[in-house]
Amino acid sequence: MSARRRRQGGFSLLELLVAFVIMAFSLGMLYQATGGTVRSLGDTETHLRATVLAQSLLNSRDSVPAAGWNEAGQSAGFAWRVSSVPLRTDVTDLKVPPLQQVEIVIAWTDRNGPRQLELSTLLPQAKPPAGPG
Repeated sequence: MSARRRRQGGFSLLELLVAFVIMAFSLGMLYQATGGTVRSLGDTETHLRATVLAQSLLNSRDSVPAAGWNEAGQSAGFAWRVSSVPLRTDVTDLKVPPLQQVEIVIAWTDRNGPRQLELSTLLPQAKPPAGPG
């Protein structure tokens, strides 16, 4: 009975070390997952800002001149470029305005390197100004 009394309940040193190792691995994985989520959120926010810039450029014009729309610039860390070309169609109705295919490219650099967003849409070609007469 004396041997039974000396043995006390509890964890051995080896069991405590194994528990600490498991806890350290778990916390490391948790920190890594949380950090990845924060980085992903930052990437999403940058992509959203690029999309808003493209929409703003597109909203700046209702129509495209017959000569086309070719413009470039920088804004809030983004480089942007707008270009257009006439869209060839078989429509011959004079009531239908000719169309221009507009391409907008927004470029930026982040921790993963250069990135860009490309958008394409159609806008009507501006009517020529009415002559005197």
